[in-house]
Amino acid sequence: MKTETTVLRQNNRTTAGIILIAIGVVLLLSYIINSGLLVLPVLAIIFASVGIRTHESGWFIPAGILGGIGLGAALVETLPLAEEIEGGVFLLSFAIGWASIPILSTLFANQRIWWPFIPGGVMAVIGSLVLAGEGGFTLLELIFNRAAWVWPLALILIGAVLLWRNNRD
Repeated sequence: MKTETTVLRQNNRTTAGIILIAIGVVLLLSYIINSGLLVLPVLAIIFASVGIRTHESGWFIPAGILGGIGLGAALVETLPLAEEIEGGVFLLSFAIGWASIPILSTLFANQRIWWPFIPGGVMAVIGSLVLAGEGGFTLLELIFNRAAWVWPLALILIGAVLLWRNNRD
């Protein structure tokens, strides 16, 4: 008679085997046919499929990251974009990938996570400023060069508040 632990262990091995075979097939096909732009999105689909199958949100993290990078690379390579905005398009695509992580986790793993909105939001803001043109670049220069000393102070302040609140509870 199989115990619940034995069945879980067999399911984990099955999932790992399917993942390794799928990744191997994708990478092998990328050598056989020129499918470079498809590798990352297909890998993202594999990880998302495993997350949907197992109802575990951890699989949606590589799915979102690889999907966002793959989308950005595909758009930059296939669309006739001006060189100045390619970075903005890529960052916005990458932000979409980060935003997909909590959405997929809520839909398929019944888990609400919020932290991927932080890197995704930062990338979306920077990508939007790049797309805004010269005014956006001026603001980025101000934020990251002229006021660069503010970031370390903000991090120190946020960290101190978190520690203070943790000690109060």
